[in-house]
Amino acid sequence: MTGVGRTTRAEQVGATRSRILTTAERLFAEHGLYAVSNRQISAAAGQGNNAAVGYHFGTKADLVRAIVRRRTAPMEALRLEMAADAESSREVRDWVACLVRPVTAHLASLGGPTWFARFSAQVMTDPASRRILAEEALATSSLRRVVNGLDRCLPDLPAQVRAERADMVRHLMVHVCAERERALAEGATPTRSTWDETATGLVDAITGLWTAPVTRRS
Repeated sequence: MTGVGRTTRAEQVGATRSRILTTAERLFAEHGLYAVSNRQISAAAGQGNNAAVGYHFGTKADLVRAIVRRRTAPMEALRLEMAADAESSREVRDWVACLVRPVTAHLASLGGPTWFARFSAQVMTDPASRRILAEEALATSSLRRVVNGLDRCLPDLPAQVRAERADMVRHLMVHVCAERERALAEGATPTRSTWDETATGLVDAITGLWTAPVTRRS
């Protein structure tokens, strides 16, 4: 096979994988992970071979991981840039912005409609898939850097309270973005007019959540 032939084949494979990922993200977002089979994804992606998903990605868990990685990569670059700018900050709000704004900026950059926020909300309902989301996020150097920066700024919180609030933050980010994405897809009027304004609201809320007083048991 010539170099041109190899390049064409690689481009075809890349295009097929991209179609499958986009289709799977949409179907999972709209119907949930367990309601959608690999066969349905292959058919909706225009693949004559019903085993195309398995051939290109393996198991459904592998497919979920590939979708997450596809979206995490562009967020990583922006988060690293923001984290570098915030490096010397001792303000909780600055580090919360580093957490939130790369997500909303990426969703805004995709145009419409988007499905990743709703896909993430569906993933959060399944323990095994939720672990994949967490593993991929924490594997990025940018998020570790943001978490470390945030830790330096947070008030002294009991370990249980800190863990509880971290879980609240994850759910708040995912579901606020998912609700805005759903409203846009359905032609409804979202609470905030832009993704940037949505980010501002989330930063306000999450900063308040992290800095809220703790009720001490007597």
